[in-house]
Amino acid sequence: MEYLPDRNSRYKDVDYWDERYKTEKSFEWFGDFSKFQHLLQRHVMKDDAILVLGCGNSSMSSDMYDAGYHSITNIDYSSVCIDTMSARHDATCPGMTWHQMDARQLSFTDASYDVVLEKGTLDAMLVEEKDPWKVSTETACLIDQVLREEQQKFAVTASTGILHLCFRISRVLKPGGRFLSVTFAQPHFRKRLYARHDYCWSIRTRSYGDGFQYFLYVLTKGEELSPEDVTLERRLLEEAQDPPNEVRTQEADTESFLYCIDL
Repeated sequence: MEYLPDRNSRYKDVDYWDERYKTEKSFEWFGDFSKFQHLLQRHVMKDDAILVLGCGNSSMSSDMYDAGYHSITNIDYSSVCIDTMSARHDATCPGMTWHQMDARQLSFTDASYDVVLEKGTLDAMLVEEKDPWKVSTETACLIDQVLREEQQKFAVTASTGILHLCFRISRVLKPGGRFLSVTFAQPHFRKRLYARHDYCWSIRTRSYGDGFQYFLYVLTKGEELSPEDVTLERRLLEEAQDPPNEVRTQEADTESFLYCIDL
């Protein structure tokens, strides 16, 4: 693969993406829009205000625009990406906007969007997690602060960023708004990050793909967690208070994170 980095941790490095976007025209993680359009259209209305996190050089936003979704805001922390995508689509997708912004530090006001959508962005942020069954010790130690909405006091790192990001996503969603997450991560791994009472959302899972399955998580603000997810959250909080002593090591990260981790 031409753009394969020398180590997995580079996937969270903005310098890596800046260099990649200078020459790469387009790349689709987990298939293009047509692969999951039938699922997305059940949860996104044509007049919804939509925020796309980590848009990259994917054609998803322009494909959605062509399908009738015209109120789309795109963000990516690579200025090269934003400049390129804006120049490419401003003429053909009037009204669709592009902003250089870190998804973990959203500057939008509360209740700004009906839908927040990400495809592969969280997976790239999780490249250094070593255990698919338990996020890092650092994350576990900060869960309580994040749930008490005090995470602004702490530096955002690769591991703490997911919990921080989920809170911010919930904040910018309108009541009844949906966070849609497209990923290869199976429910028994990814729901461990999403099942939090303080995010004020329910969790539903859909899948697509022939052979290898990808997943669409639909998190609806203002709905209660299912009894199953309440039990999961309680168990995770108990584990965070009494972490195991087991020490795990990570295999050499010389291949694409899609094949090295299973989060």
